[in-house]
Amino acid sequence: MQRGCRAIDAAGRLSMGIRMRVGLIGAGWVTQHHLRAWAAVADRAEVVAVADPSQEAREARMRTFGIPQGFADAEEMLASLDLDAVDIAAPRAHHVALVERAAARGLPILCQKPLAPTLAEAEALVAAIGPDIRLMIHENWRFRACYRTIAAWLRSETIGAPFAARLSLVTSGMLLDANAVRPALVRQPFMGGERRLLVAEVLIHHLDVLRMLFGPLEVAACRLGRICPDLIGEDTAIIQLHGVGGLAVQVFASFSAPGHRAEAVDRLEVLGTRGSIVLDGDTLRRTGAEPCEHSYDLAEAYQGSYDATIAHFVARLADGQPFETAPDDNLKSLALVEACYRLAALEESRR
Repeated sequence: MQRGCRAIDAAGRLSMGIRMRVGLIGAGWVTQHHLRAWAAVADRAEVVAVADPSQEAREARMRTFGIPQGFADAEEMLASLDLDAVDIAAPRAHHVALVERAAARGLPILCQKPLAPTLAEAEALVAAIGPDIRLMIHENWRFRACYRTIAAWLRSETIGAPFAARLSLVTSGMLLDANAVRPALVRQPFMGGERRLLVAEVLIHHLDVLRMLFGPLEVAACRLGRICPDLIGEDTAIIQLHGVGGLAVQVFASFSAPGHRAEAVDRLEVLGTRGSIVLDGDTLRRTGAEPCEHSYDLAEAYQGSYDATIAHFVARLADGQPFETAPDDNLKSLALVEACYRLAALEESRR
């Protein structure tokens, strides 16, 4: 393995007092949030190059964020520059090859979720690169401030033992709006071509959050549907999960719900033996012996999740401790995704 790093030592740790040189792979919509997050840790790291086959996209990111170099090909960037880490934010179909290329150079890797399009591909990738490569999956939803607060409340047993939870994500984003466009596809056009859509691209976040909050989960049943005719994959899902101690969890989601706004806003209700927790968009409430309420600016909270994810990556490189979303953890979320599609196909075959 080659290692041309200045800021990362042989043990994969970030040296004190030296700014890490980061190469960003991808210049799509989501990378604006990555780059704002990297700017928030500018004392420890700097993005020195961006690679994307779209000249327009990569030059736009270079101008806006002051990135000095751009490449049409990720391999050219990796071969040309003395990097300390890579941030992979390319489409998921390219994740495996890009992780392999960065790992071949011994670089620490932050890779957008999902690590691979399927669980089998992700497991094979993790086995191939081995345990010595520092790899973190960019699963930012669990780093949202509201979910970190809920996790702390559950750990403190303020509401007692949770016995039921329901998470819903209901929007009209895939329906035609007043301008005869589908807002969700305007925001992220690639969704129109994904065969595995709502669960693999969106609800993977929520399944990961539920695992973070409640521990091990098992998918008991799943029904998927497609309402929007412009999609290949599913835009509606109902998932039933079982947790420790008889916990029952339901995920109810649709991106084609008439009468709802186009923006995706989470709603989570947790029932405990001594109280309850309700997250409803920008408001988080707790009932019981110690009631309280918090409000969030949704735009700030969204960017804040990227900030916290990338800050965690940098911090764990500095102290050598495991990443919270290391492959061994993230594969468990991918296993839930895989179970959803398997059970939905089984259910469909019975109809």
